[in-house]
Amino acid sequence: MAKTHHPEDLDVIFEALASKHRREIIYALGFQPYSISQLASMRNLSLPAIHKHIKILEYAGIIIRKKTGLTTFLTLNRESLHSLQVWLMQYHAYWGSNEETLENYTQYLSKKKKGGEKKK
Repeated sequence: MAKTHHPEDLDVIFEALASKHRREIIYALGFQPYSISQLASMRNLSLPAIHKHIKILEYAGIIIRKKTGLTTFLTLNRESLHSLQVWLMQYHAYWGSNEETLENYTQYLSKKKKGGEKKK
């Protein structure tokens, strides 16, 4: 059964994805978990800046943190990205390209207009 997606949840996810730095963090975590300091170093960000981005990504449910000893590791929450993918796929046009879809729609409107005139 498909999960129902609440607009508020998607708003938070899209807000998290609005930053280039956060998208780069997500990209890196897509390959393997990293520590916060590793991500900061990779992205040339200060620790306070990376923590700000991490907080936003965590709030959106996109990343998961796990503390091991003194080090905090982050990984991608693939389930939240899957829910985003499911939402996006509802707009996938199975019936053709954008041009074909637009052409089909204009033909439909043309036929509808002609059909409406006949009824008068």
